Amino acid sequence: MAVEVTELENGITVVTHGMPHLASTALGVWVAAGSRSETASENGISHLLEHMAFKGTKRRSARDIAEEIENVGGEVNAATSIESTSYYARVLASDVPLALDILADILQDSAFDPEELDREKHVIGQEIGAALDAPEDYVFDLFQQAAFPDQAIGRPILGSVDTVGGFSDADLRSYLGRHYTGGRTVIAAAGKLGHRELVRLCRKKFKNFGAGASIAPERAKYVGGEARQERDLMEAQVVLGYPGLSYRSEEYMTAQIASSILGGGMSSRLFQEVREKMGLCYSIYAFHWGFEDTGIFGISAATGQRDAGNLVEQTLAEIGKAAHEVTEIEVKRAQAQLRAGLLMALESPVARAGQIARHMMFHGRILPLDELVARIDAVKTSDVCDFLQRMVRSGQPTLSAVGPIASVPPVSELEGYFGATEASAA
Repeated sequence: MAVEVTELENGITVVTHGMPHLASTALGVWVAAGSRSETASENGISHLLEHMAFKGTKRRSARDIAEEIENVGGEVNAATSIESTSYYARVLASDVPLALDILADILQDSAFDPEELDREKHVIGQEIGAALDAPEDYVFDLFQQAAFPDQAIGRPILGSVDTVGGFSDADLRSYLGRHYTGGRTVIAAAGKLGHRELVRLCRKKFKNFGAGASIAPERAKYVGGEARQERDLMEAQVVLGYPGLSYRSEEYMTAQIASSILGGGMSSRLFQEVREKMGLCYSIYAFHWGFEDTGIFGISAATGQRDAGNLVEQTLAEIGKAAHEVTEIEVKRAQAQLRAGLLMALESPVARAGQIARHMMFHGRILPLDELVARIDAVKTSDVCDFLQRMVRSGQPTLSAVGPIASVPPVSELEGYFGATEASAA
């Protein structure tokens, strides 16, 4: 069945993909408000709000919320990211009205009980502590902060113990009122369902949802730099990166393919050269994150103290080689991986609901599969080489490192090292 889209009177967009051969439905509410929507003093409030949504409403206690959805064998969850927050459920098709009622309830009538709020702030404080104790996670917070210093996009999604500890129920209501509005919200569903019936239910259940237009985030500015923390650990966590592209860029798929070629799997250059042939690390992979107006390209690796410095140098060398000698075979392999990912997402109602929600939030329309595949297939080897060459010349690298990292060179030396590598490869 085709994707169908309806905009409600309050600005909420309802988008569905009917999959009648399934017995279940995945549905959720996606709001274009995440950690990037926060002021410095609000850092962490998006994530706290996501937690508090499940801590009771005027009609349901926290236990009621959990029991009602699990009584029908369903599940409900939520997630906060840099640019959005999502609340979603998966249930049998007959229980869609119940799931939608719960989602509407927690987003419009949360109680924000002060005692529950104090408890949840304490829980998130423990979550922040756990993140700080997990170097493989913490190194990415440092990476984002170094790439975008003193900007909302560079602050940690969880916030800090101090900022989270200071939030009141009034702060939550103020943030909710400003950012949870119809123009920023998409209700998406995939699975066994009827579009018209879901629209009817959404119109009824979300009638009290605030109307309002989308609010553009503060424009991001990639700066780059370094953030490192020496720790007495067995393994060093290192992330190296450069400016990337917005998901709106015409070259976005080029960046995704470059990421796959460098470190997208066991056949990638970094895995084969740095891990398999040189044995310099246990894990290494590349990634490209696109945001509304910017992006970042990175490589993450975990290695021992003895190999940390050599790992960074060899990684730079592989980037230098790839910038001049990407092969057509590599491009075709990466294209096949991206195409397969798109097609596999169509087989999962959860993945498909999230995909169409993001399309509507970020592009204002559903990008047809044929269009996406055409964008992937249009990328040439010369495009990938050109992107990588421009990437490393476009700004200061970003480096974050945690653990036994004394041998990791400072970021000020990395650009020069790549220049030497590039010259030798040319």
